[in-house]
Amino acid sequence: MSERPRNDDPDPTDPTDDAFDELVEAETDRDPDLAVIEAGSRTLRAQAGPPQGDQVPARPADPEVDRALRAVEEELAGRWGETKLDPSVERIAALLDILGSPQRAYPSLHITGTNGKTSTARMIEALLGAFDLRTGRYTSPHVQSITERISLDGSPISAERFIETYRDIAPYLEMVDAQQEFRLSFFEVLTAMAYASFADAPVDVAVVEVGMGGTWDATNVIDGDVAVITPIALDHTDRLGETPEQIAVEKAGIIKKDATVVLAQQPVEAASVMLKRAVEVDATVAREGMEFGVLSREVAVGGQMVTLRGLGGEYPDVFLPLHGAHQAHNAAVALAAVEAFFGVGSEQARSLDIDTIRSAFAAVSSPGRMEVVRRSPTVVLDAAHNPAGAHAAAEAVTEAFGFSRLVGVVGTSDDKDVRGFLEAFEPIFAEVVVTRNSSHRATDPDELAAVAVEVFGAERVQVEPRLDDALEAAITLAEEEGEFSGAGVLVTGSVITVGEARMLLRRS
Repeated sequence: MSERPRNDDPDPTDPTDDAFDELVEAETDRDPDLAVIEAGSRTLRAQAGPPQGDQVPARPADPEVDRALRAVEEELAGRWGETKLDPSVERIAALLDILGSPQRAYPSLHITGTNGKTSTARMIEALLGAFDLRTGRYTSPHVQSITERISLDGSPISAERFIETYRDIAPYLEMVDAQQEFRLSFFEVLTAMAYASFADAPVDVAVVEVGMGGTWDATNVIDGDVAVITPIALDHTDRLGETPEQIAVEKAGIIKKDATVVLAQQPVEAASVMLKRAVEVDATVAREGMEFGVLSREVAVGGQMVTLRGLGGEYPDVFLPLHGAHQAHNAAVALAAVEAFFGVGSEQARSLDIDTIRSAFAAVSSPGRMEVVRRSPTVVLDAAHNPAGAHAAAEAVTEAFGFSRLVGVVGTSDDKDVRGFLEAFEPIFAEVVVTRNSSHRATDPDELAAVAVEVFGAERVQVEPRLDDALEAAITLAEEEGEFSGAGVLVTGSVITVGEARMLLRRS
């Protein structure tokens, strides 16, 4: 678990604080590392061509708005990161109480798990919106812009609205800070902003992703009508536990009395914890593989065609414009969650309209998740950052693209299982270019290379400390196969690595 701040801890405004790591990809002009990356990316920008797929918000075009947004980002970054505080909902509860409990103004679906949370949240949001409900979605971390974390009706709130929301609650932040032993954290303030934005909109329903864990996560001041548990694997073991069972105990905290629990396929020990918690609070459980699931799937151009079994029946011939078996399972979980929200499966409710379901899934996007950002050679981005995610990404890229030769660009964080991550890609990477992103928690390239050499062998490893150089090196390696060879590049290891690669390839 996290430790309390100590008297000898660094100043919370020091840029080594975790909050800066979460903001760094949005601070191009202020961070010297990112400024270097940007300056060195002209060749890549010229080659990239027009961006494809879902767009991520860029910096505001209006200089005044941009300056105001940067000022808010700086104030947020001056707060403690979550890892420097004891886990608690006391501070966020005190703030929301002063704000009039905005999180009680709408029903919510609460999502936890280890992998797949954001993609599942985006699918749930799309489904609810297709049934004419106004939605609010809160997810983290962001790929490029901090405004991505708070969405209304499927789109990130504008920079202007983000600034206005922060300024509206700022006086109350000072009041709570003065009353508490420690100031509100970066994530706690963002969570309050999301809940306030949703109430102000107002939304019909909120889709909320936990930041980490469950019981003590700042988002867990809501009583979700539906608790969604995506697959649990080992990650953040220093804070959540060293086994799936221990991690599940923390994540089970989002299951509230009389809620419906939508449970993705889990390790047996993790599932047992969830089922025990559900019994304790009289929650209803829908289990993937039992009450719902994926009946069939086949690769299609631009994604896959799936047949899903929901709580109310079968939904055949659903096109999902996302790659990988894991995304099909995320879709099944999302569908069951929305059915549970509407009461499907009870005697009074029938299955949902199939045409609406098809339209909603066909419009889903998930930036940075098996996302193609360049052609000839094809460059794919995937934000996998732990071994379970890496295995899913390796299977997905092999199935969806069938590259004759695949070059990896890998930049990880120093608190991850780097060896396990690299081992998942060893069978499919012909070469790997190790690099780093601009986060202060990024793995040192030489340290990453040392592990990579043990996994791949020295002849398959190249070190490029700057991300722009790493991308160019990987593209050059892929191009050596010839224009029509079917070679590709996969950029992975961290959401920050993917976000910065997106920027370098003219994603914004």
